[in-house]
Amino acid sequence: MPLTDPDPQREPIATREIACRSYRRSDGLWDIEGHLTDVKAYPFSNAFRGRIEAGEPLHDMWLRLTVDADLVVCGVEAVTDAGPYEMCPAILPSFQKLTGLKIGPGWNRRVRQRLGGVLGCTHLVDLLRPLATVALHSVLWSRSSPANRDDTTEKVAQRPPLNTCHVWASDSEVVRAEFPEHYTGPSGTG
Repeated sequence: MPLTDPDPQREPIATREIACRSYRRSDGLWDIEGHLTDVKAYPFSNAFRGRIEAGEPLHDMWLRLTVDADLVVCGVEAVTDAGPYEMCPAILPSFQKLTGLKIGPGWNRRVRQRLGGVLGCTHLVDLLRPLATVALHSVLWSRSSPANRDDTTEKVAQRPPLNTCHVWASDSEVVRAEFPEHYTGPSGTG
C-alpha cells in the first residue's frame, strides 16, 4: 500500500539517496558497500565549490567495509567524491578505526565512540547503520540457504534477532511460532 496522494502543488526540495550492496568475495570475505548522495532541486551557492546546480550532489560519498564470516571488519575504504567543504576528505583516514570491530550488538555505540561528533563525518557515520544491516542480512542469512549449510552455520542462521523490533520481541507471536525455544511470553495453555 503506497502513501496517500500528496498535495498536487508541492515542489521538490532535497533528496538523499542511500544504496547498500553486498558481495561475497572469492577469498571468503565479504564486501559491504554504501553510497550516499544529497542533491537539491534548485541551484545554490557554496563557499568552497561555487555554484552547485540543481541535481548536482552536495554530498557524494562511499564506504566499503570488508568483513569476515564472523562479521569482524577486516578492511575499510572511505571516499568523498563531493562535499560542501574543502576539508571534508581530511577525516576519511579516521574510518580505519572501524577495523577489528564486530558488527552485532553494541555496533552503533562502538562506532559513535570512535567516530561520533568531531571524530568523524556525520554522513559517513549515518551510512554505517544500513551497512551493518546489509552485512548481517548478507553474511548470516546467506548461511541458511541449503547450499551453504553445515552444523555451525545452521546454528548461527537459526538464532533470531531477539528484541531488535516489536516483531522480534521475545514474547511476540512470531518468536513463539518460529523460535519457540526463545519465547518468553505466556504459554497460552492456561
